[in-house]
Amino acid sequence: MIPFLDLKAINAQYEMEIEREIKKVISSGWYVLGEEVRLFEREFADFCGSKYCIGVANGLDALTLILRAYGIGYGDEVIVPANTFIATVLAVSAVGAKPILVEPDPKSYNIDPDQIVNNITPQTKAIIPVHLYGQLAEMEQILQIAKTYGLKVIEDAAQAHGAKIKEIRAGSFGDAGAFSFYPGKNLGALGDGGAITTSDDSLAEKIRILRNYGSIKKYENIEKGVNSRLDEIQAAILRIKLRNLDSDNELRKNVAKCYLDNIHNPQVILPNIVRDDRSHVWHLFVVRSKRRDQLRSYLMENGVETLIHYPIPPHKQLAYSDLNHMELTITEEIHKEILSLPISPIMNKEDIEKVIYLVNHFV
Repeated sequence: MIPFLDLKAINAQYEMEIEREIKKVISSGWYVLGEEVRLFEREFADFCGSKYCIGVANGLDALTLILRAYGIGYGDEVIVPANTFIATVLAVSAVGAKPILVEPDPKSYNIDPDQIVNNITPQTKAIIPVHLYGQLAEMEQILQIAKTYGLKVIEDAAQAHGAKIKEIRAGSFGDAGAFSFYPGKNLGALGDGGAITTSDDSLAEKIRILRNYGSIKKYENIEKGVNSRLDEIQAAILRIKLRNLDSDNELRKNVAKCYLDNIHNPQVILPNIVRDDRSHVWHLFVVRSKRRDQLRSYLMENGVETLIHYPIPPHKQLAYSDLNHMELTITEEIHKEILSLPISPIMNKEDIEKVIYLVNHFV
């Protein structure tokens, strides 16, 4: 069986370093917001090209805290992609604002900038573009729209660690960026974790307060905050893996290139690379097929595990029953047809060739 993502094998290459760093943290006696979190925040900010990084508990908290820190809440609207993981939408709901779902560009699957303009109202306060599957959204256009209408841009970069246009990386285009370090991400922890990147001094200060019970000084609370802090051990692990993120992303790009160059089945639609600068970091390699379920069964029967990211769009979830009436035809078509093929920095040539062979022989 070729697994969709072999996390055990991916992390095995760092096993000795991880064990050493965990022991170091344990022996330090400081387990919350200590030296490892401080160092990771500095290193990840430098990597992304932002002034600040604030470590938090997960990617959903990262988005929610940014919205809270900007004072976005009841009566406000936030534009989000209709085609995304539900966390993007949940963050808007968590602060009491209204998510405005916008259809994607069918080529990139990312939010369509032209459709953003059509959905701006006097209540709109922010845009959350998602760099879906590892491909950057059309940030130049989105930033121009935001400037024209006076909106905040909050990047959901949970799938795009290290993606860049020229020398500008995901998380440093907009006013702030939100990252998840869920184990399956390109930069993944061994548990939950997240971070916020920004060059906004006041935003960074407020988020640091909000993530720590609304406190700067112990037992003195100046905001109604939450407990959302990146774990000290996870920060140590992320520091190790960050050093190899660019090289790991290059290995992902090589796997994707093999798929793109060699899969030639007319029943399978390959992903479009909408830019020619290799900015895509291929968190996922997502194909489409009218016979998606049959293709998935066929691959599984022949020893290849696949996943569906994501089977149900947010506006069709029970949690958003008030949106179930919406007809978002592009989003719904995509969710019926998508299938994620195995991709990781440790895939070997034989496994890649087997996936290609099987996809090409699906009839």
